[in-house]
Amino acid sequence: MNNVYSVGQVNRYVKNMFTQDYFLQNIYIKGEVSNCKYHSKGHIYFSLKDETGIIKCVMFAGSRRGLAFRMKDGDNVIAGGKIEVYERDGAYQFYAREITLEGAGALYERYLALKQELEDMGMFAQEYKQPVPEYCHRVGIVTSPTGAAIKDIANVSFRRNPFIQTILYPALVQGEGAAASIVQGIRTLDKVDVDVIIVGRGGGSIEELWAFNEEEVARAIFECHTPVISAVGHETDFTIADFVADLRAPTPSAAAELAYFDCRSFLDSMKGYQERLERGVWNKIDVSRAMLEKYRTRLQYLNPVRRLQDHQQYATDMQERIQSAMEQKIKDKRHRLSLYLERFNGLSPLRKLNQGYSYVSDKEGKTVTSVSQVKQGDSLLVYVTDGTVEATVQNTKKEARDDG
Repeated sequence: MNNVYSVGQVNRYVKNMFTQDYFLQNIYIKGEVSNCKYHSKGHIYFSLKDETGIIKCVMFAGSRRGLAFRMKDGDNVIAGGKIEVYERDGAYQFYAREITLEGAGALYERYLALKQELEDMGMFAQEYKQPVPEYCHRVGIVTSPTGAAIKDIANVSFRRNPFIQTILYPALVQGEGAAASIVQGIRTLDKVDVDVIIVGRGGGSIEELWAFNEEEVARAIFECHTPVISAVGHETDFTIADFVADLRAPTPSAAAELAYFDCRSFLDSMKGYQERLERGVWNKIDVSRAMLEKYRTRLQYLNPVRRLQDHQQYATDMQERIQSAMEQKIKDKRHRLSLYLERFNGLSPLRKLNQGYSYVSDKEGKTVTSVSQVKQGDSLLVYVTDGTVEATVQNTKKEARDDG
């Protein structure tokens, strides 16, 4: 019981044995695909089987460039990769790096070799990629005039922008002479001042797409002064043209979406911008009009002419009030004067004289009001209505009078 190991230790030991076996680290297996599942993260889980057995396989998302078609159950394939132990489950499985359909293996080997060669030469480098213009006026297309690709591009272009000029170079896209035809189309359109060139075709097998894997096509795309969009096959199809082109589109329809800017959407956006601009201008006008009205009111209030008029009106009002007050004051004074005159008239000596009374004074003009002021023989002056009378006191007689 001395040599007792944990499950993890055993699984790790077995994994190391597989890792150290060079044969298992670089092996090709052929078989029929079954239980093929594409994971949302890009991994592919499947099994390979033949009449004698089955082996579990996985191709991680990072190795998907080694798959040039969409794999499905029933495909007979040749898969290259390594066999390792999945330590957690203690089970071995095949980790695929590349997968080709059986019968296309030789072409795929040529594809990988040329791809590696051109990549080493820098033809796939990002610094050589030309930007595709956002607003193209002329679009060149190199494809078959009768294939599905040109129909898809035409439908998209008519829907998005029928005003862009499209120049089609009818090229062979498969079979003998296809590569030379594609090269001639690229070079011809590069000379006629188009804004972008779409090079592509619909989907197919690796043999049918092979013209786009030829070195002469790759060099023609690389040397083209006009930006090139590669649109070969379906989303899962990759060719040499895709890597060397300035932009790769997963389908011809997607390439048209990239080359033809959406005129209707653009016009709708412009209409929206126009409406926003008009609303902004009218709002600005309303605000300015309100401010103008405010300033106009303030100007009217602060206007010197207006203020002078206000002061003139105030002065006129004050003048009228003063005049009215003076007139009222004079009227009051006249009324009081009339009262005083009436009172003075009642006290006037002349008026008393006119009523039959007389006024007596001595020669010095001193009023005589008592018999005690005179004696017999004094001279007196008696004032009557029409003059004075000189008199001499003959006698005085004092009498008691009741004033009540």
